[in-house]
Amino acid sequence: MSITISPQDYSSAIGRETGPTDWFQIDQNRIDMFAECTLDRQFIHVDPAAAAKSPFGTTIAHGFLTLSLLSFFAEQLQIAVDGVKMGVNYGLDKVRFINPVKVDQRVRARAKVLDIIEKNSGQFQLKLEVTLEIEGQEKPALIAEWLVMQFV
Repeated sequence: MSITISPQDYSSAIGRETGPTDWFQIDQNRIDMFAECTLDRQFIHVDPAAAAKSPFGTTIAHGFLTLSLLSFFAEQLQIAVDGVKMGVNYGLDKVRFINPVKVDQRVRARAKVLDIIEKNSGQFQLKLEVTLEIEGQEKPALIAEWLVMQFV
């Protein structure tokens, strides 16, 4: 399900939900690549033998890796002001990492429109509550209030 927001009646989209997206598996190779990119090589992410002795029992994805996947999932969530020419990440108001994502688990996203503000003519700031779910888990990996700026 996509959400197309009318520039004339953008407040009508507040409270609408979209998703879930397709499932996406987070494997050890992706975790390792993220560790190299960010220089965060803590053993719970990159050393399966040491991580097996941790409370998690295996390696886990970095919280920031799971957060960075929001950009990937955005295309499937399809929340856009009608006629949008460009959208940019504007930041986050709140992020909570609730449940670790263990290696080889699958995640997916869903989103709810919390607020829309027309900042300038043809420039809309969307506040989205995005939940990243873990397959087979009651608690999500994270919940974030994500700000996106769209230009029409």
